[in-house]
Amino acid sequence: MKKFVSIITLLLMINCVGNAQNSSKEQKTYKVEKTNAEWKKLLSPLQYYVLREAGTERAYTSEFNSNHKEGTYVCAACNTPLYKSEHKYESGSGWPSFDRAIEENVELDVDYKIGYARTELKCNTCGGHLGHSFDDGPRETTGKRHCINGVALKFIPTKK
Repeated sequence: MKKFVSIITLLLMINCVGNAQNSSKEQKTYKVEKTNAEWKKLLSPLQYYVLREAGTERAYTSEFNSNHKEGTYVCAACNTPLYKSEHKYESGSGWPSFDRAIEENVELDVDYKIGYARTELKCNTCGGHLGHSFDDGPRETTGKRHCINGVALKFIPTKK
């Protein structure tokens, strides 16, 4: 009986792995598409790691953590406006945090890179990885925390 259960378990595991590898999830096309070589020329090594390989910068290293100027945060890869400064807040997480995005410019996706589903945030123009969305943001606004890698952003101050 133990052999039978072991064989069934093994077959189920093989079937699950096989199905995951044969997944036919369509690859989204973006308005701005470049080869890896083109992105590497355009971006710094850290920007490439975060934006193109879905990496994460070290906490508390972004110059934007303490930026309180008025303006717009844009994608470092394609300059698409992503976040307005009035939606930025101090989350204490170590990364720039916003309670909402410029909706049509930020794509929500799901990633399972750490073993469970998380809401991944991407630039809707170039597909660059920005960070993740969590439900522990300010309750008086949206309740969302968009935890964003500062290296994925550029800041454009408002002209007065």
